[in-house]
Amino acid sequence: MRTQPQDIILELEKDNSRLAKEAVLQKYMESSEGYGEFFEGVRMALDKLYTFGVQQVPQATVDGQGLEWSVFKDLAEKLQRRELTGHAARDAIELTMNVATMSQWNDFYRRILIKDLRCGVSEKTVNKIAKKTKKSEYSVPVFECMLAHDSAKHQKKVSGKVCLDKKLDGVRVLTVIDCAMGDVVSQYTRNGKTLKNFTKLTNFIKTKVLESGSRAMVLDGEIVSSSFQDLMKQVHRKDNVQADDAVLQLFDIIPLSEFKQGKSTLNQRQRHVFLKEYCKIFDGFDNIQIIPKIEVDLDTQEGQQTFADFNKEAIEQGYEGIMIKDPVAKYECKRSTAWLKQKPFIEVSLEVKATEEGTGRNVGKLGALICEGVDDGKHIKVNVGSGLSDTQRDEFWTDKDKLIGMVAEVRADAVTQNQDGSYSLRFPRFKTFRGFKEGEKI
Repeated sequence: MRTQPQDIILELEKDNSRLAKEAVLQKYMESSEGYGEFFEGVRMALDKLYTFGVQQVPQATVDGQGLEWSVFKDLAEKLQRRELTGHAARDAIELTMNVATMSQWNDFYRRILIKDLRCGVSEKTVNKIAKKTKKSEYSVPVFECMLAHDSAKHQKKVSGKVCLDKKLDGVRVLTVIDCAMGDVVSQYTRNGKTLKNFTKLTNFIKTKVLESGSRAMVLDGEIVSSSFQDLMKQVHRKDNVQADDAVLQLFDIIPLSEFKQGKSTLNQRQRHVFLKEYCKIFDGFDNIQIIPKIEVDLDTQEGQQTFADFNKEAIEQGYEGIMIKDPVAKYECKRSTAWLKQKPFIEVSLEVKATEEGTGRNVGKLGALICEGVDDGKHIKVNVGSGLSDTQRDEFWTDKDKLIGMVAEVRADAVTQNQDGSYSLRFPRFKTFRGFKEGEKI
């Protein structure tokens, strides 16, 4: 008997090992029986830009006669195109749910609509097996944006004509504008995690783009506030909590169609002009700003001096550093040397292995995080006791067992080598815990 899609999901759930999940995916990709509908559903669920515009999807409590994939697909596509919204969407979902069996709905169809298969499979895992089995039709679009390299590792690129802007200490946010969709505006982290708590920003953008008839666009930038820690708390909250001082600082723009293809047609210089022109629709709203840029020629003495002054100013003003960008480079959805980051300090992501109680005034509180990890090929071990507020020391010590395995973002002046050959950090200080799940950096 042919295995049903919901049973494949449950089979993937049984074993948490990566190899076991890959083996299950490979088995069904290579099956002569064909499981195109299953992998089509997987693609719908995992494609970050394929959304349904629904907040809640009920679970089935009674068995229906069974639901054909074609019927569900028709519903999903109407929701995706926003032909069904509000009460009409709710009613259509409930009607479709009542036709499906409980297992069909709860273990497969519903999971597609809530964009969470809950079986430990990512788009990268699916794509790995699709490549291995030469089943490209089963691959899933990966949400990617342009990322920078460390300038220290690419000094030859720090030459000629470059664009400079200051690197903000905030949360990277991709604001996707699509007037063909009912929700019009969605926000994502650099890894494609949906952000829902900045409705003051998204509602304003939605109003202005509808008034202007703006075409589908992606605005790239960072959200900043007066407190980075408070900002991170808001990012992680599931309820609609607002940071009234949150500001969307924009540094790039690319049409949505080009973003999906992974490369722009305009170069950096042209995109900045386009961004300034596009953002005229937001004039008068201080919570959306454009990060200023300057262009210098590093092959000249004047350019070198301007670069040095700009970098010094950024440090003195408390920025993370500066960004160095190739003015004629296209936007590419990958890490590229066309963008370089230069920081006055280093940042590393390390796993919390243990905790240590404080001494003196910190007795009964967290004294330090004992962290380990590999950065740039160096195995780093370090006790991080600075950068923690009194409130954090209290809260973290109360939940100290939950900290084990989390990823801490640690700032330091430099990497140092110990006598035993391992590495440590000079003046390490805690910045934040990163990610929505273990190992995922925002």
